[in-house]
Amino acid sequence: MTVKVITDSSSDLSDEVINDLSIGVVPLTVRFGAEEFVDRRDLTPAEFWARCDASATLPETAAPAPGAFDAAYREAAADGHDGVVAICLSGRLSATLQSAQVAAEAVAGTIAVRVVDSKQASGGLGIIVRNAARWAASGGKLDEIADGAEEEVGRTRLYATFDTLEYLRKGGRIGRAQALVGSMLSMKPVIELRDGVVEPESRQRTRSRSVRYLADKVREAVPVAHPTVLHADAPDHAELVAMLEEFLPPGDIHVASIGAVIGTHAGPRAMGVAFQQLPRA
Repeated sequence: MTVKVITDSSSDLSDEVINDLSIGVVPLTVRFGAEEFVDRRDLTPAEFWARCDASATLPETAAPAPGAFDAAYREAAADGHDGVVAICLSGRLSATLQSAQVAAEAVAGTIAVRVVDSKQASGGLGIIVRNAARWAASGGKLDEIADGAEEEVGRTRLYATFDTLEYLRKGGRIGRAQALVGSMLSMKPVIELRDGVVEPESRQRTRSRSVRYLADKVREAVPVAHPTVLHADAPDHAELVAMLEEFLPPGDIHVASIGAVIGTHAGPRAMGVAFQQLPRA
């Protein structure tokens, strides 16, 4: 049995990783007013941030319809795969997971599909997807890959800091982090994506302190696997990488550019860390 791993475009995986691991990607759409773009196909991360700088309106996103996942599943079957593991953006943040589940039922007679709610986004989702794709490439079976991904959900962490919460607030994804809005004039918030929703984690007085706080969250969690720095066109992201290199092997740190889907809600210059917790000796 060969298994195809599919995700959505909020995973912020690079084209190189997607191609090397043969990961299927179902894109969300991004709107600037009346203009609509298919993420990754019509709009690269660089083009998205340039458009944000030039646009007077904040962007919006839309989840893919079930038909987009249906087509991806059927393509996997046509390519000779016996099963699909679809690992999606948190179901508490987007209707993307629901679309994947509806499509899985529709193709039940054609190909076996397991849908996994990552309860994550961006780099957190990307870590789980990369691991699943490597498992599939080594000959893993459908249920063991899906079960393994579900186990990883519980120990995958993501923390992020924003220059502004305006994007998150207008996108309706702010959750209990709404409490941070009033302090934004003088503070830089740090949030955690916890159990699939955005939760307030800390308030820091400056950008530099918030970035150091992200590094400290990783340091506190050591031992960790797959440490990832994610950034939304943030010119200072190398500073966070350098902080992590103080206690992690440099070759272990992955850097991911936040694309249009997550960027629509995170805003420019957002920065974060994602990793997986390992058992302490």
